[in-house]
Amino acid sequence: MGILELLLVATGLAMDAFAVSLCKGLRMRRINYAQAVVIALFFGVFQALMPLLGWTLGIQFERYITSVDHWIAFILLSVIGSKMLYDSLTEDPSCPVQTVDRLDLKELLLLAIATSIDALAVGITLAFLKTDILLSVSLIGIVTFSLSLLAVAIGNRFGNRLQSKAGIAGGVTLILIGLKILLEHLGVVTF
Repeated sequence: MGILELLLVATGLAMDAFAVSLCKGLRMRRINYAQAVVIALFFGVFQALMPLLGWTLGIQFERYITSVDHWIAFILLSVIGSKMLYDSLTEDPSCPVQTVDRLDLKELLLLAIATSIDALAVGITLAFLKTDILLSVSLIGIVTFSLSLLAVAIGNRFGNRLQSKAGIAGGVTLILIGLKILLEHLGVVTF
């Protein structure tokens, strides 16, 4: 697999993290660059570690991992998205969007794991293709970090204009990402 193909794979894997980072930016009152870097690091590191783990596990566990990865991602993203929707719909109407001054690291950890589960299966595929794993995981991590950082800034900028719908949009986005992962793996749709 060449550099261009690896970049395309990295970009594809980063899209879920991009969408979630966009939602995180929407929830910030003002852009907090330290938090943006932490968010991007969580997604970048997990997106790089999962293919490394998948590559390490190799062929012997392929059928176990690929048979359930979509369900795990779907459940985690749906639970977190549903919580965001619930919080957005039940909070005080004078503050329609729950802005966050501190990061919830447990939530961020779950989101990083949920959005990177597909990368585990990609790691197994990389083992079959005999791809340079260090180059692969480095590109995947750097691309995901960069796109996630950009997404937080974009989300924050437009969040000021879209404040009343940000929490709902974030929750729906997470649920739709989980549903997309599930439907793709079940072969119902292809994106």
